[in-house]
Parts: sequence; structure tokens; C-alpha cells
Amino acid sequence: MKKVLFFCGVFVLFISLKPLNTAETACYGGFTSMQTDTLFQDKISIRAISIDKNKLWYGADNSRFGYYDLDKKEKFEEHIYRDTLKLEFRSIAQTSKDIFLLSVGNPALLYSVSKKTQKVKLVYKEINERVFYDSMQFWNDKEGIAIGDPTEDTFSVIITRDGGETWTKLLSDKLPTNAKGETAFAASNSSIVIKGDDTWVFSGGKKSRVFYSPDKGKTWKVTETPIVQGKTMTGIFTADFYDSKHGFIAGGDYELPNQKNDNKAFTTDGGKTWELIGQGMGFGYASCVQYVPGGNGKEIICVGSEGILYSQNGGENWTQLSTDSKLFTIRFMNRNTAIAAGYNKVVRLRFK
Repeated sequence: MKKVLFFCGVFVLFISLKPLNTAETACYGGFTSMQTDTLFQDKISIRAISIDKNKLWYGADNSRFGYYDLDKKEKFEEHIYRDTLKLEFRSIAQTSKDIFLLSVGNPALLYSVSKKTQKVKLVYKEINERVFYDSMQFWNDKEGIAIGDPTEDTFSVIITRDGGETWTKLLSDKLPTNAKGETAFAASNSSIVIKGDDTWVFSGGKKSRVFYSPDKGKTWKVTETPIVQGKTMTGIFTADFYDSKHGFIAGGDYELPNQKNDNKAFTTDGGKTWELIGQGMGFGYASCVQYVPGGNGKEIICVGSEGILYSQNGGENWTQLSTDSKLFTIRFMNRNTAIAAGYNKVVRLRFK
């Protein structure tokens, strides 16, 4: 790996929380302020991040990937050159030994990167004019999954059972059939959520549904949701589960980013049923939602078209922490610290 070293100055911004709507109810024991540190800035687009102890790994546009060392305050970056292709990595996942990066578009290229040596290896390639992979996660050190838009009449699903050395695409007859125009979104690498052996995959476009597997991708069931659907850029863009029962989905209409109805829903039964929440409240289009660790399934952070927002009551009411709409993805390090990335920057958020 080529080493690109930046000793980054840290820009600190303190923000007091301001309610978005006078009808919002008071909540207790939550965050009252937020500090933003800019870790690095560059001409870059980042939608895929993964935290490994003191390192933040990322996949980006223009064939780039790398990590930021949070202790040393140094950035290391490398390119993966493949002919004249400008790869865009919107999916990232990790095992204890390797980082995995998956590109969008045709051809789909999946690489492993050794954490120890930074050696890059191509482990999967798929050529199809309709191929477009959206998200990737691992169940454990041996088993992982990536999902993409349909190339036939079902989602493209590839699975590894040997730690990422080889990947196999599931046959269409093993998967539920997608509706015409039903796809997934590569907004923030959050179209797949895993809890134990349970796996949820989320769709958008003409339909907004949840595809559920209880056995690490061997069998699947599909459930309807009330999230807005019917157009190419509507649907579920992001999801998270607090545990195996409590989950939250969000998205909306990318072309109508300020529309705040029918874009948030929750489940308390593992995704069997979904109920709309926060109608007319908080945010419109959402790029990424994450539960706050230790928040008892009630505290949620969202990044998207409205900036950074925070709910203390499961998504019913929302408080604005920042108006920065250039962040695409967020992951928590612990209850009070998260890393967010997006257009031209990576930031650390400290909640108090």
C-alpha cells in the first residue's frame, strides 16, 4: 500500500440541539450537545466505512480506498487500478484479517485487502450490463453476503463460506422474485442488516419490501412495508436493527428530499410487520440511520438531506444536531462517538 500521510488539523464545532418542530415532546436522558471534529478533507466521495479498533477503513470513488488512524491522526490511501476503469466502492465489510471492497456497476469487482500487509486480491468478478451491487456484510469470520440489483428476476446475492476467499452467486430459484423495477440502494452500505444468523435485505424503487433470512442466506421470506414506493428513486435507502426484534427503516423519495411522510417505519417483531412513525417530523430523504449503542432501541441518528438528526423516542420526534447535508454514512464507535463520511470529508462526532 502506498502511504499518503496527512497530519490533520482538527476543526472543532460545538452545536446545541435545536428542536425541529414545536410539537415535539420532551425526552429524558439523551444527548444535549454535539462536537464535530473534521478528521480529513479531500476531493472524494465516501459511502462505505468500517471501524476496526483505532482505524477507520473506507471505500471511495476513483478506485480509492484506505484508512484513517484515529490514534496517530494519519491517513493512508491507495488506488486499485483495473484497466482504465474508475471504480467506485460503495460496499465495505471486514473479518479479523481482511477488509473487503465491492464496486458498483459493470463489471462488479470484489477485492480483499490484508489488514496486516495491505496486499490486494481480486476474489470475485461479475460481468453483466445490469450488475450493480449495493451492500455487503459478514455474519462471522467465515461467512459473508453481498446483495445487488436484479440481473434476472431476483436480487443478485453472493455468499462466501470460506472467509472471503471464494464467493458464489445464489441461483434465482433460491430467492423470492422481485417486482419489476424493484431494486436496492447503495446510499450508505446499509441495505443489509445482520444480527446473529438473522439477515434483512431492503428494497426500493417500484416496491419497498424486506427480504428476511433466518439461516444466513439459505432460505428467504419477503414482507411488505408502508414506505413510499412506486417510482425509480423511492423506497428504503437505509436500515438498522437494535436487536433481533427492534428495527428501523428510512428513505423516502430522493427526488423530493424534503417530503417527510411515509419515509420512516419501525418493527418490534423482527421485521414481520412495519408501522409508519414520525409522519411530517424530522427529515425527508435519509441516506443512513443507526441506532445509538446503549439507547435501548429508542435513540436513533440519521444523516441525509436535512443534515444530522437525533431521535430519543424511536423515531417519532427528531432534533436537529447539524444542517450539514453532505454526509452519506455514519457508524458508531461507542455510545458517545461516531464517524461519518460523505462528500469531500470524514468527521468524528462526539455526543454529550
